[in-house]
Amino acid sequence: MPKYLPLFPLDIVVFPGEKLNLHIFEPKYKQLVMECVEEEKTFGIPTYIQNGVGLYGTEIEITKVEKKYGGGEMDIRTKGIRIFKILQFDKMAPGRLYAGGEVEEINNSFDEDIITKLKIKENIKKLYDALGIGKLYMEMPDDFKSYDIAHHLGLNTEQEYALLQLHSESDRQEVILAHLEQIVPVVLETERLKERVRLNGHFKNLTPPNY
Repeated sequence: MPKYLPLFPLDIVVFPGEKLNLHIFEPKYKQLVMECVEEEKTFGIPTYIQNGVGLYGTEIEITKVEKKYGGGEMDIRTKGIRIFKILQFDKMAPGRLYAGGEVEEINNSFDEDIITKLKIKENIKKLYDALGIGKLYMEMPDDFKSYDIAHHLGLNTEQEYALLQLHSESDRQEVILAHLEQIVPVVLETERLKERVRLNGHFKNLTPPNY
């Protein structure tokens, strides 16, 4: 069922379940946040991409107004709820300073493939170990979903936005695994190259071959 949402386009991708802290300072977004807080409404963050507002975004709830400043600026804590597609975009919502739009919720399936998930875990461990950030792997939830790790895979905004548009967990897993299988060998080879560069010029204790 379509509904009308206040919209806050940003050049990032927000995933369902993601916690996002925002500093609100523009008059139109101060108006948006104040109305959402007072009326207990949600708003949407569509991804601003390729010089335009993308059709897909994530509905957001404000969990806390952390701080208010003298000039009306605010620090807020938010959380992503669900993905939507914009059916109609208004640069200014009726009678408001901020944008708005009619949106429809995207039905999302979490039909994960356990084998693909295990391969993803294996490749993430290789990647994080190579990058020296193994601690981040240890902090990953055991029952992670694609959305939980999407910002920690080295994806660019276009790749994250493509992931946002996939409606099933198994499809998202396939994309993530393909990405990891492509970049992990590159990272490992880069680390080996760095090691060879570091060793170049050092005194080497070499055993001559027998011939």
